[in-house]
Amino acid sequence: MARSLCPGAWLRKPCYLQCDKYKTGVIDGPACNSLCVTETLYFGKCLSTKPNNQMYLGIWDNLPGVVKCQMEQALHLDFGAELEPRKEVVLFDKPTRGTTVQKFKEMVYSLFKAKLGDQGNLSELVNLILTVADGDKDGQVSLGEAKSAWALLQLNEFLLMVILQDKEHTPKLMGFCGDLYVMESIEYTSLYGISLPWVIELFIPSGFRRSMDQLFTPSWPRKAKIAIGLLEFVEDVFHGPYGNFLMCDTSAKNLGYNDKYDLKMVDMRKIVPETNLKELIKDRHCESDLDCVYGTDCRTSCDQNTMRCTSEVIQPNLAKACQLLKDYLLRGAPNEIREELEKQLYSCIALKVTANQMEMEHSLILNNLKTLLWKKISYTNDS
Repeated sequence: MARSLCPGAWLRKPCYLQCDKYKTGVIDGPACNSLCVTETLYFGKCLSTKPNNQMYLGIWDNLPGVVKCQMEQALHLDFGAELEPRKEVVLFDKPTRGTTVQKFKEMVYSLFKAKLGDQGNLSELVNLILTVADGDKDGQVSLGEAKSAWALLQLNEFLLMVILQDKEHTPKLMGFCGDLYVMESIEYTSLYGISLPWVIELFIPSGFRRSMDQLFTPSWPRKAKIAIGLLEFVEDVFHGPYGNFLMCDTSAKNLGYNDKYDLKMVDMRKIVPETNLKELIKDRHCESDLDCVYGTDCRTSCDQNTMRCTSEVIQPNLAKACQLLKDYLLRGAPNEIREELEKQLYSCIALKVTANQMEMEHSLILNNLKTLLWKKISYTNDS
């Protein structure tokens, strides 16, 4: 049984479950032996804010990492409500015994087509997934490895981590066991330099919290470097190799950075394939625009004639990123660029998906912002 450096009842049940499934041969993966046999996967500080999605700092064979264990049924996106607790009966039910590798590849291809749309290079992604699923690198994917991979592929974060595995701002996957997975360690797990227990957070007024956040941030050149990282990540998910992904919860708690002040994504669960989101939200019954929201930031409009949600998300990822960065960058900004920086940030926030030539504006604004920030910090030690 995996040891916990700060034991909590929330995590005990899924860990026992993983090990029970592993020992009975249902699941397999590179982290299973360390989790269940040698007990060299340790759980430390809890980073979770809700009990149905566990996130812990951890140590795996003396390497620091972040351990995530899902306790949700993630087979669909649910609007306006928390996802239901996962159903153990069906979580590791696919593929079934006797499924050939070719049949498993067809299953994965069909899943990707539903999530990502009819991309021309989905077969490449399927092959990449089979490489990741082969946890022991023996050149074969066992049934247990396939069941683990199938469960993980229901999770948008895991899929995105594989797709962007070579990108600087996406945490590297270290291993998995069932739908528990370990990713590389992130030194600072929030955009701001202070984190408080969730119990205390409940009693802090939001306005005071925002003011307090601004006091606990790195120096301005370091903030600029972190901001450039976020802009680069927006580029990574905007019309990437397998379609566009939408950032549906662009908040400081989902972003972190390392000791070199390079941005690292902490939580990507609410970054979803555009094709998948559009299919799920279109024609959803609504009374107002408030009924057409996923996460906190992906909003469409309610057609008052049909009382159905439209499928086009109103605000692009870049506009949401700039909204987050506005106060972060303007506080302490050098006087010689403050006016231009403010102007560019507000132009960025005003971006709309439906605007004419949005993609051209998107690229122009993003490049202008990056250039402005880089020119100011390129000759400093923080660059």
